[in-house]
Amino acid sequence: MNRPVFPQNVIAMIWDFDKTLIPGNMQSPLFRHYGIDEAAFWDEVDGLEEWYRAKAAGMINRDRLYLDHILTYVREGRMSGLSNRLLRELGAEIPFYDGLPEFLERIRKTIGSQPPYAEHQITVEHYIISTGLRQMILGSAVAPYVDEVWACEFTEMVAPPGYAELQGRLFSPEGEIRQLIYTIDNTTKTRAVFEINKGTNKNPTIDVNAKMAREDRRVPFQNMIYIADGPSDVPVFSVVEANGGRTYAVYRPSSQSEFAQAAQLLEQDRVDAFGEADYTEASHTSLWLTHAVEHIARRIVRDREDTLNQRVGLPPRHLAEETS
Repeated sequence: MNRPVFPQNVIAMIWDFDKTLIPGNMQSPLFRHYGIDEAAFWDEVDGLEEWYRAKAAGMINRDRLYLDHILTYVREGRMSGLSNRLLRELGAEIPFYDGLPEFLERIRKTIGSQPPYAEHQITVEHYIISTGLRQMILGSAVAPYVDEVWACEFTEMVAPPGYAELQGRLFSPEGEIRQLIYTIDNTTKTRAVFEINKGTNKNPTIDVNAKMAREDRRVPFQNMIYIADGPSDVPVFSVVEANGGRTYAVYRPSSQSEFAQAAQLLEQDRVDAFGEADYTEASHTSLWLTHAVEHIARRIVRDREDTLNQRVGLPPRHLAEETS
């Protein structure tokens, strides 16, 4: 008898970070630490694509320009001493929207405390997929409640030419970040979603590009909820929505422009619903997300019980004697 690779009893809540869990950009504590004008930095980043096109031919990856510009600031001494350790420490200064991180644990307990869901070992996992800095997220207040983070990574240690022949001899990093080793952009976010879907993040022997039957995937798309803030998340919204998952857009409370942006996503059928980025217990967003998670949990219970009934035959019973 064929057995599924995974029991498919995990509900994945997948979160964007900037302007979804927090009001602004996570890098703000970094700029404060070095006394750098944040608006001026982002203005420079916005002009980099045009500047590089004017100076050199070729293709430009606009999504990583801000990361390379941070490295330029380090090399030029404007962010002297910036290390992964410091990025993680600065992550502790990131302010979150009301109700966080408490909401993340509360929704886990909502499912875990109900006997029908506990009987089927249904659990909620939280994932963050961000174009921001992974070390800052890992140092933030939500980190203890998150199962995995996909985001951009720097390294202080760079392999020199001929590193494979060094026979284990050490070369000391300078302490500062020196280059990028991993990036996430608004399209490669979908790869992370498929890693969650197939269970690659839990079992690295499963290649994300490997062909895998839907019934063998760890987290079916219909067990996913993707929460984000804007048009840049449309690729992931589309993948999750098209495969039966739930999608939800948030906007900064009292912001008319962000409200209009979220409303447009709903009008274009990009998301199932939207609401203020307020995660307190009685808020619309908290109630909608909790309802969505419970709806998925009930469906998992129903599907598993239907499968059990189909595979387990009725017990033998005595037949009534026929009378003439």
